[in-house]
Amino acid sequence: MVVLNKIYTKTGDAGETALGNGARVAKHALRVNAYGTVDEANATVGLARLHAESALDEALSRIQNDLFDLGADLCRPDMEKDADAEYPPLRMSEAQVSRIETEIDHYNADLQPLKSFILPGGTALAAHLHLCRTVTRRAERLTVELATMETVNEHAVKYLNRLSDYFFVIGRTANENGTNDVLWVPGANR
Repeated sequence: MVVLNKIYTKTGDAGETALGNGARVAKHALRVNAYGTVDEANATVGLARLHAESALDEALSRIQNDLFDLGADLCRPDMEKDADAEYPPLRMSEAQVSRIETEIDHYNADLQPLKSFILPGGTALAAHLHLCRTVTRRAERLTVELATMETVNEHAVKYLNRLSDYFFVIGRTANENGTNDVLWVPGANR
């Protein structure tokens, strides 16, 4: 269990931070940007939850917990050393990816196919979910970039990819199952 009894440590005053394995890196390191953006996504989910009813609020609560798991995964490099670690690091799993896929399928079943791109908006909940989607996409891009340079858990990348789709689908659900989606009209303001 994590114990935080002193919030400021002054150890980051020189522009470095500690990863989950204790290594010190620059605060602008790509790995830190990736898990920092996951944290931003988590904060946007917290805002969306302010507008969600109980069933969706519970689902978003699970997502927030998963996003903390994902941050813990990304802040711990050296996956090849996992078996030798004194405390095995938390890694995203195929089960978490599968659960998101199942939830996407559940919510998408009641939606009509799109015949146009949609603009972020509609209800307050839908607008917040679109923000969740875009921040999650940014986290995914950073994580994919990180994976070109260092080992990254494949389930972390898959989870982020599915999660942005999840936010898109439940954003449409929040717009009365897509009937109040704001449709893009190409060239409407020329």
